[in-house]
Amino acid sequence: MFARTKRLTLRPAWPEDAPALAAAIGHEAVVRMLARAPLPYTLADAQTFAAKPRGAEEPVFTIETHEDGPRLVGGIGIHAEDDGAQLGYWLAPDVWGRGYATEAGRAVVAMARHALPIRRLSAWHFADNPASGRVLAKLGFRPTGETAARPSRARAGIAPSIAYALDLEEERSAPMPIAA
Repeated sequence: MFARTKRLTLRPAWPEDAPALAAAIGHEAVVRMLARAPLPYTLADAQTFAAKPRGAEEPVFTIETHEDGPRLVGGIGIHAEDDGAQLGYWLAPDVWGRGYATEAGRAVVAMARHALPIRRLSAWHFADNPASGRVLAKLGFRPTGETAARPSRARAGIAPSIAYALDLEEERSAPMPIAA
């Protein structure tokens, strides 16, 4: 799967992306906010990620911007977890605050809603990353009221996190306006 938005291309990672991927994600400020990314994030980590096979119902993408020429600036995807489908994303620090996470998130939520057999998406963010909570709110996610201690490889421990959910069926079953 691929997606194109006004400013971004979402596409699978390719082996030749490994150097750009390692450079984009390899910041302590980024990997501290992720569960599975190690610190330091090395070229070998990026090569392993880019080589991992993906199923048709596991949309995992790199985020590429075209504003200053094509450049890999992040990642986004839906991952199967024990409690269902979970949205996750990250961006390189030099593009924070530009709305890319929201733009990419809207595209991936639309895929989930219209092309994947997913009824509900969950997401979470570490409590010390409120910007991610604002992105989730813009995408229509609602806090569940649940907080949990989640592991972070980069933190070498656990940290409090805040859970969110998005019911994809709400929009699917909403009445469709028609002209008479």
